[in-house]
Amino acid sequence: MEPDRILVVDDDARIRQMLVRYFEDNGFKVNAVANGAAMRSELARGSYAAIFLDLVLPNGENGLELLRELRSTSDVPVLMLTGQDDVTDKVVGLEVGADDYIAKPFHLRELLARLRTILRRRTPSDATRHVNGEDETLAFEGWCLDVSRRRLTSPRGDDVALTTGEFDMLLVFVRNPGRVLSRETLMDLTRNRNLEAFDRAIDAQIVRLRKKIEDDPKSPDLIQSVRGVGYVFTGRPERTSR
Repeated sequence: MEPDRILVVDDDARIRQMLVRYFEDNGFKVNAVANGAAMRSELARGSYAAIFLDLVLPNGENGLELLRELRSTSDVPVLMLTGQDDVTDKVVGLEVGADDYIAKPFHLRELLARLRTILRRRTPSDATRHVNGEDETLAFEGWCLDVSRRRLTSPRGDDVALTTGEFDMLLVFVRNPGRVLSRETLMDLTRNRNLEAFDRAIDAQIVRLRKKIEDDPKSPDLIQSVRGVGYVFTGRPERTSR
């Protein structure tokens, strides 16, 4: 994967042209396509550091369905673009696995800032890893969380793909075992303030995370709800610095 290669999927030719020009001026390599079929073709030819994906595409295509399809095989960061500023759409997008959700019309500088934030969280520098203790590996209940490689391994030794948001959420929980964390605290600690402070956004991330690490997501053991307060991680992590 090239760290500066991004894909734009939007049926509006003006938006595609604007994003290509702006992000190329800011040092990225950009490909832009108009529909899901073209997106699949691009992804079959190579990998991308991030994808801008429009919510509504031509011929009845739905960006959320494309995202769901993408998430079955990839954890590439996806920033959803939409002409609707609807909380329900945002929650569904996060539930499916979007890393961010941006309403049109948007400011290009904000779009660039959000993309850089996601890429920085995904590939921290060596200096940042050292300062933040991100050279470590965290083990809990048979699971292994390699912080520097942003990799989760199951007790059976299988790699489990996590989105940027899911990884950051799990890392916060594992570093704060036994501590009840409010939704506001989780937003602060996962650096997800750009997702806006509504409770269901955090709940959606946790629903997805539970599906990946809990034996029974409907009756979770590791990430438990604390009614009226937030969530608590009950695992017992062990830290191993490399």
